[in-house]
Amino acid sequence: MRPMPLRCTVIRCALLIATFVAPLAFAAPLAVCLAEDNPPLSYLTEGRVLRGLDVRVAEAVAAELGRPLKLVPFESKYEGDSSLASEVNALLSSGVCELASGFPLLAPDIGPAQRPTARVPDHPGAPPPPKRPWVPLGTLEASRPYHTAALALVVRDPARSAATLAEPGDARIGATAGTLTGTIVSLYRNGRLKKQVFGLAQNEDALEQLEAGRIDATLVPLDRLDAWRIRHPGSVLHRTGYLHPLRINIGFVALHAARDELDAANKVIVRAGSDGTLERWSQDLQTSWIPPVAPDVGTPIGLSQLRE
Repeated sequence: MRPMPLRCTVIRCALLIATFVAPLAFAAPLAVCLAEDNPPLSYLTEGRVLRGLDVRVAEAVAAELGRPLKLVPFESKYEGDSSLASEVNALLSSGVCELASGFPLLAPDIGPAQRPTARVPDHPGAPPPPKRPWVPLGTLEASRPYHTAALALVVRDPARSAATLAEPGDARIGATAGTLTGTIVSLYRNGRLKKQVFGLAQNEDALEQLEAGRIDATLVPLDRLDAWRIRHPGSVLHRTGYLHPLRINIGFVALHAARDELDAANKVIVRAGSDGTLERWSQDLQTSWIPPVAPDVGTPIGLSQLRE
């Protein structure tokens, strides 16, 4: 049999490329908004590269859809009666992105907007704040959660590694009044820890004070401890085995029109959660992964949860 002419082989290759590569090349990018300073879930490195668990999950969702990925970092600065929910809704409703990651899945923020309009937060291409239009807001729908925010007791001295809120030893527990964690420590079991609470000013960083030895322990979001260790790789701070029972699931949100994108996100999250991929991604990215809890969308935090 005579060999096929070279020109036919080239044509065949071109057809194969057109069949398998062209659809991805010409597909519209999946635009995902994510916070630019929310480590370890999403943050910009010194080289202005986006990194974090949110990025890894967004990459998987884009691959599931067979579309290239466009990441849109935003910087939230709440002003007046604005909130994360209204700013994210404005980003989605104005078409800046189709999905937004790293969103706390709490019932008051999912569903119809609590206000009719909002302005988008800072993001690449956004006009100066005074020139930003008021965007009519839509209804937010949530994906399945891929991460859970939890509160950890953090210490510096290894000898305190077994400490809990119920059995803190003689630790001075740093707490900032008016914060979620400060309220939990102050209210714990009807003020049981009152004599051990070391009040911190609003402008004082609890982990910084703990590192300096001014306090012996503090309750902080586990993500915040991960972020501290990313930025301070030589830190000796570490969590004890204690986690407060309060949990807040984290996931994507989108408008109803992005049904295909939400469905793809759910497929990725369920698959990656069941086969251990989410946990491996988290370990690779120095993120402590706590399995999401039921229900996917939680109720508002009540006083009873803060006293536990």
